[in-house]
Amino acid sequence: MAVLGRGEGYGGISVLHALGAGYGSTVSISLSTRVQLRDSPVKKEPKDTHGLILAVTEKWTDAGHALPDSEELYWAVRSDIPIGRGLKSSSALAVACIRAFCDATETTLENHQIVDIASDAQLACGCSFTGSVDDSWAAVEPGWKVVDPNVPAAEGVLMEGEIEESENWTILILDRGPRIIEPNPEQFQMFANQFQQAITAVEQEKIFNAMIQNGRAVSAALGDASGRKACGDMSILGCRVSTISGSGPAIALILPAAQESSIRRVKQTIEPRDWNIIETTFRTDEA
Repeated sequence: MAVLGRGEGYGGISVLHALGAGYGSTVSISLSTRVQLRDSPVKKEPKDTHGLILAVTEKWTDAGHALPDSEELYWAVRSDIPIGRGLKSSSALAVACIRAFCDATETTLENHQIVDIASDAQLACGCSFTGSVDDSWAAVEPGWKVVDPNVPAAEGVLMEGEIEESENWTILILDRGPRIIEPNPEQFQMFANQFQQAITAVEQEKIFNAMIQNGRAVSAALGDASGRKACGDMSILGCRVSTISGSGPAIALILPAAQESSIRRVKQTIEPRDWNIIETTFRTDEA
């Protein structure tokens, strides 16, 4: 058994939800999905309910790129990112697979080309309403970008930046379990005024405030009252940001890394709720 290629893509937390805001923005975090492209079967088949890997393969060839010289192709996937929680697992997987194809075929792509293929694949397999262009950028590059999802990736970046002093922040992901409430585009558009508050904050480069406003708008669009309450509870405990990421249900908390007592208090408060807590950081380095 030979490993033909390897690739990695990263997860993220929402700054702007594209369904409600019209523009998408995601900040990259250090959780990742790692894949190996192999020429023989693997012990554990990857969990891919939407058929995203097949869609990536098809969009790779549609873009004019050759597949590796092998009769059969198989994928081994390892990931830190829980699936279907709003933490950009689909974009991370798509980007990781594209990078594995690049590795296997000695193909060099610009990051915007990777983003276009990843977004096309997500639209094709139905795991995204918008193509998740902002999520794919976060899977490829550190920092945050505001993107227009309706144009090619190379033309769609409207703003970009990094979290200042990102090493001074700790991120706690509260995993409330699999998604139960599915997003409805019409519901999100009904709350456009609330999403506008998040857009205004981004325009002022107040990214943390934008994340908070975006999370409140998402909870309203989803009718996720328990998520809104949980975010409010966490704010009282010293979190600089407490927000719903993506279409939920994961809640992302951002706290000063030096405030160990606040981090400990949050963990103790969450423990009786039987939610998994994932600790991570903002990503600052290129993969």
